[in-house]
Amino acid sequence: MELSADLKREMFWMMLLSRRLDERAWALHRQGKIAFHISGIGHEAAQVGAAFALKRGYDWVAPYYRDLALMLSLGMTPREFIMGLMGKREEPTSGGRQMPSHFGLRRANVVSHSSPVATQTVHAAGIALAIKMRKDDRVVLTTIGEGSTSQGEWYEAVNWAAIHQLPVVFMVQNNQYAISVPARKQMAVKSAADKACGLGLPGFQVDGNDLYQVYERFCEAVELARSGGGPTLIETLVYRITPHSSDDDDRTYRSREEVEMNKRNDPLLRARSEIEREGVLSASEIAEMEDRALEMVNDAVRYAEQAPYPSVEEGAYPVYAEQIRQKEASHA
Repeated sequence: MELSADLKREMFWMMLLSRRLDERAWALHRQGKIAFHISGIGHEAAQVGAAFALKRGYDWVAPYYRDLALMLSLGMTPREFIMGLMGKREEPTSGGRQMPSHFGLRRANVVSHSSPVATQTVHAAGIALAIKMRKDDRVVLTTIGEGSTSQGEWYEAVNWAAIHQLPVVFMVQNNQYAISVPARKQMAVKSAADKACGLGLPGFQVDGNDLYQVYERFCEAVELARSGGGPTLIETLVYRITPHSSDDDDRTYRSREEVEMNKRNDPLLRARSEIEREGVLSASEIAEMEDRALEMVNDAVRYAEQAPYPSVEEGAYPVYAEQIRQKEASHA
């Protein structure tokens, strides 16, 4: 598949911006400015490649908590992300009432999720059923980690989608660890993609550090779903470079040597090397991107620090769709 230079530049920019925001989030946590962070460092190529295969803002997405690069690619701003970390009133997921990185973005058809893993896959299957019943041509993307494929909800969602040939793509971001549990203790099969065979849908494993390979595979799956061909399961092999979250000490279950070895396949460095070799971006142009990313991250932090928290009264309001519409109408 031939990709335009503009598309390659835009995808690389999203990877770079996500990485710099993610790194700043860790710094904010260490400074005591936020209570919690869960990182997507090492997942950027997989998420950006998947996002760009969609009709962004038209298709539907049911993400999981590690999907920062995906959310930025779908239109979430750095300010919105940092406000979510700080629990500020203006953040779009819940108005500052949800845990950080429990992403939702109504204007981009992104459905917010809960902490129990794999529940969003059931939502995705339900949305896909509604799309099929309406004879629409939209597609649903839902994402989880490989540990979540041990959950009953995931099996129910994939099984339902396969039976009814629903327009949904199930993305499994296999980063080798379900918190502290290695993948070999999560499943007896060699890969999550192997589980597709028993559920009646196509399953593929792809190098999640290869941006263009991911993009090509997801384009095929999205086109299949959009044309009425049913669901696909895609497992992207990545490595979680950081601890599971800011509350995790990963030194208790993996060596520093293992982490350093896997950093050699960092998807951001790999994408940069390829894009420079192709002449799509020069070293000076990438340096300009770095400056722009730093400026946007700094702006987001400054803005979020000054933004107001939700009021006490908003702790239980708005909850229902009718209340949200009333609130929006009052601010119109």
